[in-house]
Amino acid sequence: MDLGSIVTWIVIGGIAGMVAEFLVKGIKLGLVGTIVVGILGGLFGGWLFGVLKIHIGTGILAEIIAAIVGAAILLLALRFLRRR
Repeated sequence: MDLGSIVTWIVIGGIAGMVAEFLVKGIKLGLVGTIVVGILGGLFGGWLFGVLKIHIGTGILAEIIAAIVGAAILLLALRFLRRR
């Protein structure tokens, strides 16, 4: 893993986290939290799409979409846990 791939993960995580925060109202995590949720969402979304055998394509756009879906699911779970 080189510096370029780490920067790519951070950029994709930031984009995915910001979009997911916009879609899932009521969760404010700050910049670092948003990036972390986006990165974790990317891992979760990629895993989930693989398990469900959903192929959305290749490339950075497909990675961003998977990360947004995964981050949104994580934020929904966080919002549910905070309400309890």
